[in-house]
Amino acid sequence: MDYIVNLVGIDFVAIGSDFDGTNGYLVEGLSNVTKYPYLTLALLERGYTHNQIRKILGENFLRVFKQVCK
Repeated sequence: MDYIVNLVGIDFVAIGSDFDGTNGYLVEGLSNVTKYPYLTLALLERGYTHNQIRKILGENFLRVFKQVCK
């Protein structure tokens, strides 16, 4: 996550909740959406702000989705 944020910026990073088609290749500890609170905690521990976490967990996706669906 840090690599992508540093590469493209926080406004272009988002997490999806669609686990279909992963063929079992999942991030350790993130096997389904019920684990998202742990992701949030990990992001806080890495120094991400609440605003940045909101962007990653949904606001960025919603912004792009609205732009595409105009």
